[in-house]
Amino acid sequence: MTAQILSGKVIADAIKAEVGKQVASLEAVYGFKPCLVAVRVGEDPASQVYVGNKVKAAAELGIRSEHLHLPVGTDTDELLALVRALNDRNDVDGILVQLPLPEHIDEQLIIEAVDPEKDVDGFHPVNVGKLALGHRSLIPCTPAGVIEILKRANIEVAGKHAVIVGRSNIVGKPLALLFLRENATVTICHSRTVDLAAVTSQADILVAAIGRAGFIRGNHIQDGAVVIDVGINKAETDEFARDLFDGEELDKRLNAISKRGYTLVGDVNPKEAIQKASHFTPVPGGVGLLTVAMLMKNTVEAATLRRGI
Repeated sequence: MTAQILSGKVIADAIKAEVGKQVASLEAVYGFKPCLVAVRVGEDPASQVYVGNKVKAAAELGIRSEHLHLPVGTDTDELLALVRALNDRNDVDGILVQLPLPEHIDEQLIIEAVDPEKDVDGFHPVNVGKLALGHRSLIPCTPAGVIEILKRANIEVAGKHAVIVGRSNIVGKPLALLFLRENATVTICHSRTVDLAAVTSQADILVAAIGRAGFIRGNHIQDGAVVIDVGINKAETDEFARDLFDGEELDKRLNAISKRGYTLVGDVNPKEAIQKASHFTPVPGGVGLLTVAMLMKNTVEAATLRRGI
């Protein structure tokens, strides 16, 4: 068996095309464009890339966007004041505070300060509570992207055993709630799970979201399972790359390590997963691309919910 690769790009492009049509319709019928404001504090290079990708995607779809970049010395009170000012602006539909924030800023306080109606990341306790209760809400983008991949690939979720490795507030926990909404039976594994492979090898759908490069191997995967890799990690040695890849893909990864010192990999060992899974999401090119697409979808959702459209 060789797994079918689930392309995040194809699905993300389809979602963005749908969002673009919605944006054009809102402007034509109601005379406004949704507006997303991204706030970044400090000089974290990864955050700079992520925010840049989000602002670029918004522009491509006709969504108005603002990128507010604050110096690393910004304190919690200053950031709170900015968030509250954005809450008060009627033209702003979505507020995105890029995480992680510098250590001296109270991250949870900032998350809870964002107006839940403008919380396009879906991290506010009000939105988390609505998700848990099955009410309509703004849903965290990466978990929502995982569900979209499965639905658009016509992979049945209802009645299946979904096992999630990782219990973060950003991915693991909200994804478990989404799987329950889709009538799956759900198991969450974590660092204290005893005999992890015994649990994961029972999964019809296995999601890896732990931040450990290549950790999930063939013995963790049931024959024919759908494997969704949410991890984004750096592999920095040729030896590690050879453990994860072979053939042309290995050559490409070794070239990347030679040029920039690393290659991006997921939480799953792809060389072993492809031999056992029925479907598999690559890294890069898988779930990560859906995260930005779902953020755009959330921005339009926030704009319409706020206005009662």
